[in-house]
Amino acid sequence: MSFRIGVLVSGEGSNLQALIDSVHGQDGIEIVCVGSNNPDARGLVRAETAGIATGVFPAGGYGSREERDAALADWLAERRVDLVVLAGFMEVLGPVFVRRFAGRIVNVHPSLLPAFPGVHAIDEALAHGVRLMGVTVHFVDERVDSGPIITQEAFDPVPYSRDIAAVEKRVHEIEHRLLPHVVRLIAAGRVRIDPDQPRHVIVEEDDGDH
Repeated sequence: MSFRIGVLVSGEGSNLQALIDSVHGQDGIEIVCVGSNNPDARGLVRAETAGIATGVFPAGGYGSREERDAALADWLAERRVDLVVLAGFMEVLGPVFVRRFAGRIVNVHPSLLPAFPGVHAIDEALAHGVRLMGVTVHFVDERVDSGPIITQEAFDPVPYSRDIAAVEKRVHEIEHRLLPHVVRLIAAGRVRIDPDQPRHVIVEEDDGDH
């Protein structure tokens, strides 16, 4: 039986491509669908090139955001996804959607959460003058970028020049490695939330991992 993944994207889809290249079709993992709020997202083209089903769910195409979220959730459920991966999905999903897939949604974020949540994390971190930056992969809860942290990876020094292109390149390099790694661990049953400490995620790594 395969481990079925649905990926949500809004733009370029480079994290989706990393998943296609490194986990899709391997170790029983299958990306069964890619959804987007943006009909022009390049991530949709990446999915179609890989033969993966796609769907577009723009918030403006429904009577309310809740209706859109319900349609998207139904679409994912119909494809029997075991895990929803937010890979550059630039909208907040409502609480009904999150509860429907509770404990089965992960997000990759370009900061060391809880610092700099939201859509402008890199800009805000550079403006703040941080010396240490990084990437977080976390479970999604009903608030913005606040769910239990699965793993983080930092890098330093941050260029004193505040060169955003250089920082984004380094962030993407980490994202493209860290997100597939977490997906493989989840598919193998090696990631779980501690029932006694819901903010604590137990991750079983092997010496050869990562």
